[in-house]
Amino acid sequence: MLVTGGAGFIGSWLVDFLVSVGARVICVDDLSTGLSKNLAHLTPSSRFKLVKSDVTKPLPAIEECDMIFHLASHPSPDEYQKHPVETLVANSEGTQNMLEVARRRDAILLYASSSEVYGDAGVVPTPETYWGNVNPVGPRSCYDEGKRFGEALCMAYNRAYGVDVRMPRIFNTYGPRLRADGLYARALSRFVRQALAGLDLTVYGSGAQTRSFCYITDTLHALLLAASKPQMKAQVVNVGNPQELTILSLAQKIKYIAESKSEISFHDRPTDDPERRCPDISRAKTLLSWTPRTSLEEGLNKTIRWFRDN
Repeated sequence: MLVTGGAGFIGSWLVDFLVSVGARVICVDDLSTGLSKNLAHLTPSSRFKLVKSDVTKPLPAIEECDMIFHLASHPSPDEYQKHPVETLVANSEGTQNMLEVARRRDAILLYASSSEVYGDAGVVPTPETYWGNVNPVGPRSCYDEGKRFGEALCMAYNRAYGVDVRMPRIFNTYGPRLRADGLYARALSRFVRQALAGLDLTVYGSGAQTRSFCYITDTLHALLLAASKPQMKAQVVNVGNPQELTILSLAQKIKYIAESKSEISFHDRPTDDPERRCPDISRAKTLLSWTPRTSLEEGLNKTIRWFRDN
């Protein structure tokens, strides 16, 4: 199997699981956002190989593979806005490179799309049939439109060449290994780091904007089901937790669980920050027989414990 972006947060969990069940895994990652320490424990395994390479460039000869998980991309809003060109190219040229490998090898390609394809959704909970409300020239467009183009390219390869593509749209995912440093921090990991350090928890705007957070093992389970179910061919599917909560309430939960004396401070809200984000997972229930199992409280406890230990 081939996993791009396998040194990243979701990618490293995926690689870990695949190797643990006996799969031979080639991980392609340029380590621009992923961390080699996420995979260091796999280095002795004969079933694992790390290829340090940019997916937008010609790849070294890839051994036989029947499954490609394409997760390579700049992941967090601050970070992808700092690297807009690289983000767009990873989801365009990088995706085409992986589709070409899939076409030549007659492999299944799972493209890690995103809830960002919906933009500032006008329908919440948002079903896959919603076409999106995206600012194509805004500061977030490099990621939003990159993922939308990646989906379109996957479907073009399916229609033109019969490539078996599957496109899970991943909503906010959290858990151990989620980066909290610098430009890589998302709201949840930033709050955890700040709470543990006794710093102010920085909330943008009033904090009334909503998100839904899915624990990493639940997201991983959905991705594996999407890769294995024949009925997922040429399908998009939402992967996320349908429990919607405000960013302010998330900050308060993290502060409480971490037993932190931090205060909450409010700052200007970023441009084009979506007002609400919550998936309709009816299709995931039907196609994958999947629903998330980890409660937010359980997932936050595990995540905070990991951050404290690391």
